[in-house]
Amino acid sequence: MNKLLPVMLAALMLSSPVSGLAQDSGATVDDLSIDMIRSAQDVTLEEFLWIKRPILVFADSPADPRYVQQMQYLLGDLNALDLRDVVIITDTDPAARSAARLALRPRGFMLAVIDKDGGIKQRKPLPWSVREISRVIDKMPTRQQEIEDRTDGLPRG
Repeated sequence: MNKLLPVMLAALMLSSPVSGLAQDSGATVDDLSIDMIRSAQDVTLEEFLWIKRPILVFADSPADPRYVQQMQYLLGDLNALDLRDVVIITDTDPAARSAARLALRPRGFMLAVIDKDGGIKQRKPLPWSVREISRVIDKMPTRQQEIEDRTDGLPRG
């Protein structure tokens, strides 16, 4: 499966338009997707504790239409996810029994949003847009603190 991930991501990027991606920073879809999208076989959730917000996308096959749609949604606005310290973890091989799959026990397709504190904030059986995911993240206390810390010392109004 590790060899299929880059091929599938490339196919998804070619088949869907990507808008508003890191225009100011000069980052490209390839740059962000390489850093932000990881296979569940290569990671443990503990390595992201207090560093990143994992979004896990599970499916029983990379051909699952819900998985394909979810990845298109995520790839469509990687910049918004990058601003929120997100890492996308994919798992489309139930037989491999990744640590994330054993911990969250998905049945078929599942999207899970996890905060930096390791708490599972959302589980969804259907694809979610980046806008919906961003709203959930922006309501998290850790995200609220990050926003407040960023705006401290800046003039208000």
